[in-house]
Amino acid sequence: MAVIHRTTLTPTKLELLASWLPSRPWYRGGAEPVKAGGFRLDDPQGEVGIEFMVVTDSSGARPAAHLVPLTYRGAPLDGAEHALIGTAEHGVLGRRWVYDGCHDPVLADRLLALVEGRAEAQHQSASDTPDPEIVRSHTGDRSSPTGLTVTDDAEGTDLVLAQDTVLRLHRVLRAAPDGPLVPPGGATGHVTGPWSMPDGSRARGLFAVLHGRPGAEPGAGTAGGSSVPAQPARDQVADEDVDDRGETVTGHDAQPRHVEGEQVV
Repeated sequence: MAVIHRTTLTPTKLELLASWLPSRPWYRGGAEPVKAGGFRLDDPQGEVGIEFMVVTDSSGARPAAHLVPLTYRGAPLDGAEHALIGTAEHGVLGRRWVYDGCHDPVLADRLLALVEGRAEAQHQSASDTPDPEIVRSHTGDRSSPTGLTVTDDAEGTDLVLAQDTVLRLHRVLRAAPDGPLVPPGGATGHVTGPWSMPDGSRARGLFAVLHGRPGAEPGAGTAGGSSVPAQPARDQVADEDVDDRGETVTGHDAQPRHVEGEQVV
């Protein structure tokens, strides 16, 4: 079993997001985001922390929930200066570069692997623990990414991985009605998950949808487009985890496993 050591992250993730989120075209909250759920994915190379955080904000006319994919790196990601949310000092790992994960090819690779059943969602705040509440589905053949082009719009973010492969991230989350969640027409896969509303109730909705049809254009986005090369898919076990508690995890692996965030009191 893993041994978890508490540490600190300064500034905290939520402090970084409070100044960055209002600049996003899809964000409908204020400057007081609250962590409300999410999950993690493992990087098989153990170099990049990957977290999908759900934040809520009740400062507006109605509560808003947003999906915020994040990556954490020990050095800057080449060509991704526009996607840098900020830097933070980790009590164990030192300086960490925090990115809008949609622009990170490692996150795009691992999210596609999750949709296709080649990766497993991990609990957001417990090491070596799968998260059974994150549900995925996929039909058809495995995709072959050729690059990564990212476009934001007023509802979400498109990750174009190939001419016929588009991952649509639902940034503005909407609670689905009771019953099975139905992805939009033309989808070949999707990911759903839960989050907590400000009133304490639980909601579930679509996090991501994979469109595999030729010429798929799921979003209407025109803002924030960028391109970076894709990285090949990997199927090993990750050496780095991320949660919100700022803890270093040492487990069965040959190298230490790490998590990062703020101190838990």
